[in-house]
Amino acid sequence: MEKSFSDSYAAAGVDVTAGYKSVELIKSHVKKTEIKGVIGGIGGFGGMFELPLSEYKNPVLVSGTDGVGTKLKLAFLLDKHDTIGIDCVAMCVNDVACSGAKPLFFLDYIACGKNYPEKIEQIVKGVADGCVMSGCALVGGETAEHTGLMPDDEYDLAGFTVGIGEKDKLVSGEHLKAGDALIAIASSGVHSNGFSLVRKVFNIGESTVNQYFDELGATLGEELITPTRIYVKPLLALMDKVRVNAISHITGGGFYENVPRMLNDNTLAVIEKEKCFKKPIFELIQKTGGISEHDMYNTFNMGTGIILAVDSDKADEAVRILNATGEKAAVVGEIKDGEKGVELV
Repeated sequence: MEKSFSDSYAAAGVDVTAGYKSVELIKSHVKKTEIKGVIGGIGGFGGMFELPLSEYKNPVLVSGTDGVGTKLKLAFLLDKHDTIGIDCVAMCVNDVACSGAKPLFFLDYIACGKNYPEKIEQIVKGVADGCVMSGCALVGGETAEHTGLMPDDEYDLAGFTVGIGEKDKLVSGEHLKAGDALIAIASSGVHSNGFSLVRKVFNIGESTVNQYFDELGATLGEELITPTRIYVKPLLALMDKVRVNAISHITGGGFYENVPRMLNDNTLAVIEKEKCFKKPIFELIQKTGGISEHDMYNTFNMGTGIILAVDSDKADEAVRILNATGEKAAVVGEIKDGEKGVELV
């Protein structure tokens, strides 16, 4: 008897029925992200979202895309896949919020060696949780089974988001000036950057991820898998009350690469390290790896996920607003005249 196409595809290592099961398992997670503007459900060829144009005079769309990087290795080792999606969402929506825009919708892309529906469900659950945290809708995605290209038990995860903002309220840096106060917002940990170095420093494997450290109050794996903090709602709450002149999301490249991205020519960000938030994980990384302080601040967020600038007379109010949302915020420096860059003192 002649084999059907699906039989042939299965023989090639791709189980289409697993794909159908994955879709069924994730429907409830996707459903909880629905907000005003969502049209239709998952399963179509394109995710649809009606723009709230009546709420804006001159709307601007702001988009962002990113992945989780080698933090995925931690998820594989720990066999924990229900938070890595939060990281993926955070890396995208935080960038959009730094422009002063509100994320509207999100799409994910999962490439896996083999489609294990229950694992895909856990990944998407994390993505949906991140969308709920940031107030955007999960309107679509793709799960691609890459048999023969990737190991069966591994996957890669990336995402894409679109937000909207009023043109004259976007954070462009045009108002940034000498004398502005710099405010830091605490991170939840290493977030999703610098993991290639982290894995090398600790020789990450099954034994090391389960090692308990008193200074962490947790195992190394538990500390490192902590999801990236999502700052969307706190930042939008702040920008609703106080004009924010510039924002930097401290991701890969740490302070030295990311802070200058929010600066104008002839503006220097002077940050007092001792006033910034610290977490024991960074001291442990530095001590274990024998890494210089400069390289630490050039790689990691060091306990600070966001640096933003406001008029000096608005600094105290800004800190109060952020702390009221549940964040940890503090004034950590100021903008000065000088060559564009960041100075840590």
